[in-house]
Amino acid sequence: MQLNNILGNAIRWFSATPERALERAYRAAIKIKDIEDRHFNGQKVSARFSDYGESVIAYFQTEVKGYLQTINMALVEFKTSRFFVNLSNLSKNQPENREKLLEEQNRSLAILDKLKFIDEIVSKYKTNFIEKDTRQSLLVDESEDWKNGKGSELVNVKDSLASKKKRNGQSELNLENEDLNSKTRVAKATEKTGVLPRSFLNTISRIRQEIDPQSGETEEEVIKRYRSSRYKTAISIKFILLLIIVPLLTHQLTKTFLVSPLVSNYLEKNPQIIFINRDLEEEAFLELRHFEEMLQFRNTIGLSTLSLEEIQDRVREKAQEISEEFRQKGGNAIANIFADLFSLVAFAVVIATNRKEIEIVKSFLDEIVYGLSDSAKAFLIILFTDMFVGFHSPHGWEVILGSIAEHFGLPENREFNFLFIATFPVILDTIFKYWIFRYLNRVSPSAVATYRNMNE
Repeated sequence: MQLNNILGNAIRWFSATPERALERAYRAAIKIKDIEDRHFNGQKVSARFSDYGESVIAYFQTEVKGYLQTINMALVEFKTSRFFVNLSNLSKNQPENREKLLEEQNRSLAILDKLKFIDEIVSKYKTNFIEKDTRQSLLVDESEDWKNGKGSELVNVKDSLASKKKRNGQSELNLENEDLNSKTRVAKATEKTGVLPRSFLNTISRIRQEIDPQSGETEEEVIKRYRSSRYKTAISIKFILLLIIVPLLTHQLTKTFLVSPLVSNYLEKNPQIIFINRDLEEEAFLELRHFEEMLQFRNTIGLSTLSLEEIQDRVREKAQEISEEFRQKGGNAIANIFADLFSLVAFAVVIATNRKEIEIVKSFLDEIVYGLSDSAKAFLIILFTDMFVGFHSPHGWEVILGSIAEHFGLPENREFNFLFIATFPVILDTIFKYWIFRYLNRVSPSAVATYRNMNE
């Protein structure tokens, strides 16, 4: 009897799952609607529909983003559970009672009304509002950006719009694509070689904007561009720090509290395991031999008066210390392997869950790199090429490969090191030259000329 009650309660709970999930999504949509009505005049949460500062807008956008995630998860739960509930209801007879029929019809109408309301709210945010506002403020005047040498940023925006095409509604995308195509034509027009130098035309255009009496919109555009740049810089720095801190914390925490105790326990149960590779064994023997020879030397010159038995006792104690030390080294190397795997997983999770931030960081880095002067670009290119593929780079690669082998407890292989040094820097050099020829020569030919002069 008790089992039947438990099964009955479980069935009723599962049958009510679609309504619970839909109610959760409906409440989240109501909260978004409340934010829109109270703070954004019934419009979507965006800087275009309010006079709030950047921090307030970011707060509301974070709230809406959380509610949208709740809606998406609840709708997935609603669709899945409703599918199974409908399958279970197929075997049941249709209710003959008129009151039950009316009740089911009313329930269906209520579900449709809630879904319609949810769709109205979610449809406003089909295109991610943060990226869209940033894109609009960044693309206030694309032709000016191309003239000022910031074409790479527009290319990144175009790529981000292309990636959104798979996620957004077709009608909204058509408008975006038309806008993008028209602005791309402007960008291509500025790439054509003119009679006058481009810098001279840029100067004339800048003076014309400054003395234009109808430049009220220009000031607003400059403010928007500044806010967007500040927002992009903050997001980029936070994300870069996140990429560094999260894997490091994951490595230390997993190694300290998870992997190292397991490895130490295994080594304690297997005391015969002392050395995990031959290099550690030779290093331990060399240290022990050096200690024994030092004792004999001090005894020979009269600095100590130790008998042969005492010397052997000292050597035996030193051997115990060395064995424990190198057992810990081996365990530390094994723990590094697993901790690095956890760090790699954490890094991949951060990358996979922050695609929008990656696009912003790419645009931020492109703006920094291509915004440098020609001399600075040439200096950085020469610095990195000489460091990694230059004449003295083999010594640095040997140190790097040796450190990696020691980190993972691997024996150092001289043949592999020589093969790596003979091939990998050549591949890097080819990539550098291709990048200079393919991209930098088109974006900044004067930087390429400066690089060649400095390199000669």
